[in-house]
Amino acid sequence: MELLRSALCGSFVGFSLGLIGGGGSILAVPLLIYVVGVRDPHVAIGTSALAVGANALGNFLGHWRRGNVYWRQAALFASIGVLGALLGSTLGKLVDGRRLLLLFALVMVAVGIAMLRPRSRRGDGAARFDRSAAARLAGLGALTGTASGFFGIGGGFLIVPALMFGGDLPILGAIGSSLLSVGAFGLATAANYAWSGMIAWPAAATFIGGGLVGGFAGIAAATRLGTRRDLLARLFAVVLFAVAGYMIVRTAGSR
Repeated sequence: MELLRSALCGSFVGFSLGLIGGGGSILAVPLLIYVVGVRDPHVAIGTSALAVGANALGNFLGHWRRGNVYWRQAALFASIGVLGALLGSTLGKLVDGRRLLLLFALVMVAVGIAMLRPRSRRGDGAARFDRSAAARLAGLGALTGTASGFFGIGGGFLIVPALMFGGDLPILGAIGSSLLSVGAFGLATAANYAWSGMIAWPAAATFIGGGLVGGFAGIAAATRLGTRRDLLARLFAVVLFAVAGYMIVRTAGSR
């Protein structure tokens, strides 16, 4: 039953990654803890990083086949961000598990608020990769990668607007390109946690399997729903607020 729950949770995360380039990844940690039954917060973070990283790369290939990837912008952002992810995940392992969960819940609230805001119109023009755009992408990649590694999240809702702002990518191109960074950050974080023995491998395997199935469905829906993805993102924000509130209550009550 634990592995079945892991597969179902993975399919939900994969669907969200394929549909809106993020969202489900930040729910992977609470899903692993409160639904699958992984007890150690650090193990949950390491396991989710591996699963989300693998699912993101699978979805990335799907978007690439549909022409939704801007390789130069995606590669620069991901390569710089991986260094930040390694730094962030090293710092995250040093933080007490309960405190890390509380900080994680606060990040969920912040991401939910960001999801409720209207999308910037920046990114509607031609994609750019001049010197100033490259500098913006590198700086934003380093910051996003560090946050991703520290909290064990994919960071899609940080990466998508960063790619739109830094390189003027269109929304669908930013979603497809962001998944390279989500995958790279996740695998870098997972490698750091695996070095310390902080990954539940059977749960990770079934989570990845479910995520690949959900991801194909999410990619197909992304190409059909168009602007309705913003409505889905707002509905997802409400879910984030509810889960964050639950985590805060559980974490505070366990002291």
